[in-house]
Amino acid sequence: MDRFEYSITRHPADTFSKIVYFCTEKGDCGIHEVPDEEPQLLVNILNERGDQGWELVQMFFGDGGVMACWKRKTTDLVEG
Repeated sequence: MDRFEYSITRHPADTFSKIVYFCTEKGDCGIHEVPDEEPQLLVNILNERGDQGWELVQMFFGDGGVMACWKRKTTDLVEG
């Protein structure tokens, strides 16, 4: 049986000029106002963690930033 460990990372809003899914003050949301370089910032985060063996489980976006939930297999053996 596989075993996993989990990690949660936070990435503050000031990491991004506009978080990948941007909403205006009026509440209109869309990706059309996201600068072209913003998705690459997320790709960099994903690749850095992926290189360490972490798999993305979920990302949460808010006005304060992004929170990401990760998992990876552990080397612990489980008797079964």
